[in-house]
Amino acid sequence: MKAAVISFPGSNGDYDLYKAVQLVGGTPTFVWHRDKGALKAYEAVLLPGGFSYGDYLRAGAIASLSPIMEEVVAFAKAGGPVVGICNGFQTLCEAHLLPGALIRNEALRFASKHVRVRVERTDTAFTTDYAKGQVLSIPIAHGEGNYEADKGTLERLEGEGRVVFRYVDAAGVATDAANPNGSWHNIAGIVNEAGNVIGMMPHPERAMETIVGSADGRALFTSLVGSLTSSLAGSA
Repeated sequence: MKAAVISFPGSNGDYDLYKAVQLVGGTPTFVWHRDKGALKAYEAVLLPGGFSYGDYLRAGAIASLSPIMEEVVAFAKAGGPVVGICNGFQTLCEAHLLPGALIRNEALRFASKHVRVRVERTDTAFTTDYAKGQVLSIPIAHGEGNYEADKGTLERLEGEGRVVFRYVDAAGVATDAANPNGSWHNIAGIVNEAGNVIGMMPHPERAMETIVGSADGRALFTSLVGSLTSSLAGSA
């Protein structure tokens, strides 16, 4: 898997993403946000966490207007897999590749801890190596992770099965106490209609090895590698 890891001014999860791709046998490359014309050689695009442009205006708002984002949008519309994590999720929403918005955490405090999320779908390019209903331990680190959308959008997301990850307790139940930021419906991650763009607030790239507390994020990246391998084999 040849993956472009987009770096914005203020990104701090780009190196974590780079190493995550390496750990599953992929070939990552940093792509600076001003490098137009740089995505043609890649099979996947990854938008990292951090505080792009200092989160001025809104988290991800200025990053969504970076020169590279025009190509990210084109890449996604052509069917290429795009992953947005934390600030990357916020940027994808601001770029209208995903619906809704991420606003201030309900408690108005930055949250940094391991949380539990339940896998809702295993038929996406990002979740084939998980089991449906599997409860994962993955860290979060955000101040604006509260997913909000209008009633119609939420109904579509639920009705179309586009909620991929949901905050739950140890028993796998979506409770208010298990929700770290106040997100509607305990939403932790969603996909677009085509299923090739995913945004999530938890950081799977920081849960790649048990030595750091959890390896539950690893399957997201092995799933993507496997999906791309199958796709390339099918087109050969």
